[in-house]
Amino acid sequence: MRAVLRTTEVTGGTETRAPRQTKVVLSQVHPWSVFKFSLLFYFCLMLVFVFALLILYWVLSVIGVLHSLSNLMTTIGLGNRKTGFQFNGFYIFSRLFLFGMVGVVVWSLVNVFVALLFNLVSDVVGGIGVTLTERR
Repeated sequence: MRAVLRTTEVTGGTETRAPRQTKVVLSQVHPWSVFKFSLLFYFCLMLVFVFALLILYWVLSVIGVLHSLSNLMTTIGLGNRKTGFQFNGFYIFSRLFLFGMVGVVVWSLVNVFVALLFNLVSDVVGGIGVTLTERR
């Protein structure tokens, strides 16, 4: 049994090729994909803000700022006469979460409107020219 082995040797100078490039035109954006992406993006952004405010609330509670502020509110006449003014963290953060969810839906719908507007304008203008380059 014989095996045939073929090799090719490259000798000479080093040849550097430029990366391949192609030009494309972005002329349409699908509103449904914009809506899905926007929902996920704004929901993650809302979670970041809620957790940041939760940490801030916890720090203010630990160092006693909330207690001092509730005493101040009680002395100026706000709150219940028996218990005084109190911060209810569950009430605050549940309403904040609901407000954030409404904001997620509203801003996602705004992005869908902008995508539809882009589609209308790109029909008139011809879209956005983009050059894609291969990395080396």
